[in-house]
Amino acid sequence: MVRTRFAPSPTGYLHIGGARTALYCWLYARKTKGTFILRIEDTDLERSTQESVQAILDGMAWLNLDYDEGPFYQTKRFDRYHDVIQQMLAEGKAYRCYCSKERLEALREAQMAKKEKPRYDGLCRHRAETGEGSFCVRFKNPTEGVVEFDDLVRGKLTFANTELDDLIIARTDGTPTYNFTVVVDDLDMKITHVIRGDDHINNTPRQINILRALGGTPPLYAHLPMILGSDGKRLSKRHGAVGVMQYREEGFLPEALLNYLVRLGWSHGDQEIFSLDELIQYFEIEDINRAPAAFNPEKLLWLNQHYIKTSDPAHVAKELVWHMDKLGIDTSNGPALVDVIRAQGERTKTLREMAERSRYFYDDVVLGEETKVHFPAELMPALSMVRDRLAALPEWTKEAIHEALVSTAEAQGLKLGKIAPAVRVAMTGGTVSPPIDVTILLIGRDRVIERLNKVVF
Repeated sequence: MVRTRFAPSPTGYLHIGGARTALYCWLYARKTKGTFILRIEDTDLERSTQESVQAILDGMAWLNLDYDEGPFYQTKRFDRYHDVIQQMLAEGKAYRCYCSKERLEALREAQMAKKEKPRYDGLCRHRAETGEGSFCVRFKNPTEGVVEFDDLVRGKLTFANTELDDLIIARTDGTPTYNFTVVVDDLDMKITHVIRGDDHINNTPRQINILRALGGTPPLYAHLPMILGSDGKRLSKRHGAVGVMQYREEGFLPEALLNYLVRLGWSHGDQEIFSLDELIQYFEIEDINRAPAAFNPEKLLWLNQHYIKTSDPAHVAKELVWHMDKLGIDTSNGPALVDVIRAQGERTKTLREMAERSRYFYDDVVLGEETKVHFPAELMPALSMVRDRLAALPEWTKEAIHEALVSTAEAQGLKLGKIAPAVRVAMTGGTVSPPIDVTILLIGRDRVIERLNKVVF
């Protein structure tokens, strides 16, 4: 059975690259009816924070990337790592290294001066006696042969063991290192497919050697191409590479972000828009592109607007109410959010924009001095008649409201285009809104009359 894992380090937010990795791992597990595991790799005690852990969990929950097992925390597995290290020392697969920091720095400087690749020279590898003072534990890497594996994205990759030095697997304070804990976890959790960024490629041969030393069979690896900014450089904050939850703050729907992320490195013909069921059906690791993908914020905005317009309004409302609450807008006294979404869907690209532009449906409108220009004296009879006709409507429907506006314009010898802008400003405080009959319908009769009373004199 397929078992994939997403294994972020909690040293910051869940970023775009991590979210894409999680999505690919999740999709492959769902496609194969396998198991998706969340593992928090928090052994970097200085940089790992509970805040970052929560940001990862929140991001996964918002994106609806549910995991079947976990979250597992490496800091809760230190006893297991310690036991494996002792086993490797006893079996001669690892050794204690007593080299001082000063010696290692001098060795590195001398190698670099000779234009050699910096590496440990194996001084303690064959040391028989136990030394004094602090020590780290190093893995006894094979000195001959190669590590070869078929990467599911990049094809066959080969590394000479002579290029790999004896990796530290436990620091002088006894804490295990990343490349070691990953191997033990993948072995214990029976991971079959490791899908991760291609910045891990150089770690893979080291991890394979440790895994084999522990008697394990390496999983299949798929290393994903990096995501670039529009300038061709690695994606960073200056390109808008913010945490996943920042995209929620900015008003993106989770499915829009997922749809965008999946296409940053994977394709299925020319199709641009996918439902989750389609993604699960079509996703194949072998279809992931080798070339880096470029992040395009405008494309993401386009996708988001598409999802706002085409998704079930009841679903969109669950996200929109979050934004309304953030803005302090009480949606319990006003139109149903699904009706606001239907009215505003074509007019906004993000839910935050929709929330900001929909305040007047729920909150009182304050008209500033600058709005007086929209209410000249010659329009007062028409606005008064609009108010009276709207107040007298037997049914509060879009059609009845429209007829009241049109008949008022005819009675006053005006075009609707002369009256409607003034009514719109009275209703919303601005000059932009959905069609005026829809706007009036949603604001509600009592509020409409109250707002017209403020401008009619």
